[in-house]
Amino acid sequence: MLGERLKRLRKSKGYSLSELSELAGVSKSYLSYLERNIQTNPSLQFLNKIATTLGTDLDYLLNGTNLLDKPKVQVMDDEWRDLVQRAIAEGMSKEDFIHFKEYMEFQKWQGSKRQQFQFNKREEDEA
Repeated sequence: MLGERLKRLRKSKGYSLSELSELAGVSKSYLSYLERNIQTNPSLQFLNKIATTLGTDLDYLLNGTNLLDKPKVQVMDDEWRDLVQRAIAEGMSKEDFIHFKEYMEFQKWQGSKRQQFQFNKREEDEA
């Protein structure tokens, strides 16, 4: 979970809660709530501050995979990176990104079903 990863990473870097909160410019109590899984839906802005301070990326904090350890491949082009950074700056939360992703997956699924329906209809019309 996020809290466990956060705590493990903080300790591996040798930071106390107080030190990390001061360096990242975040609330010590909120950081503590995250580590203890009392608070489970932090904003992407908050996570970005923590990730930057700890020398990791959002992917590690959210999913446990660290893009920094993977081969240097351009994951996002500059346009995508700008869009994501703008969304974070405008207050889009991790949960908002997840809902958006689910919505897009649904739209893709719905489109494939629509194509399948049209294909089946064409076959019926030709028969």
